[in-house]
Amino acid sequence: MPVTDTGGGHVGVCEPVRLRLDIAYDGTEFAGWATQAGQRTVAGVIEDALSTVFRQPVILRAAGRTDAGVHATGQVAHVDVPESALRHGRPRTPRPGGEAEFLPLIRRLARFLPSDVRVRDITRAPAGFDARFSALRRHYVYRLTTAPFGVDPQRARFVTPWPRPLDVEAMNAAAAKLLGLHDFAAFCRRREGATTIRELQRLQIERDGDDVVAWVSADAFCWNMVRSLIGALLAVGEGRRSPDWIVGLLESDRRSSDFAAAPARGLSLVGVDYPAEDQLAARTLITRDLRTDPR
Repeated sequence: MPVTDTGGGHVGVCEPVRLRLDIAYDGTEFAGWATQAGQRTVAGVIEDALSTVFRQPVILRAAGRTDAGVHATGQVAHVDVPESALRHGRPRTPRPGGEAEFLPLIRRLARFLPSDVRVRDITRAPAGFDARFSALRRHYVYRLTTAPFGVDPQRARFVTPWPRPLDVEAMNAAAAKLLGLHDFAAFCRRREGATTIRELQRLQIERDGDDVVAWVSADAFCWNMVRSLIGALLAVGEGRRSPDWIVGLLESDRRSSDFAAAPARGLSLVGVDYPAEDQLAARTLITRDLRTDPR
């Protein structure tokens, strides 16, 4: 923990400040969120910019580690920075906690960051806040189009073209069978020591002309889970599988090979929900507790 001379030869502890960052990005040209050696990642790009501004290395922690090619309009992350370093991002320091306290920092980052990633807001995080472990739920949207010509050029990076008709009613019938607390091992790429038990709170498909949009919300998602859920529903929507088939997948203890994950292009993280400030610490304890099989 950093220390500072408080005068008269006394040395005091300098507590870091935890900042909350609200982030948006076009994931097309990123190898995912998490920092990887030799790869262009969202966290790596933002960490480089913040380290330049604060003149010391920083590490970002996010609500969700999105895969390569996945986008976000509502990503949330936190970073711990010594109070003394904040002046580098705020040359004209407003009152701490004031409405525009970090506006100069947001503007500086806008100059340092590439055009496909933006830090939209920065605030002092309340006590007990952890971008990942304090979260109540994450919200994703998956966008497809069945238009015969494919995707309009203006949307081509964010919408998946689908060449076959989709039965949205059958997809919703299958989706309803997945809601609730289950072991989603059949829909997750395996991580050693990680649980695949999740509470799926919303899985809903809507059609608007040629556009098909899936809304997906859960307390958390394991690796590749959202794209796998959509991939399984697409198999149902095309008529290759029945809605009842999807129930059997919940009995599997490993990733199913019966369907392919949907392409990353159509997926966006659009929001993260957090509890009231006085419940943040309690939520973190609950989230860190390893779940057991609900069956």
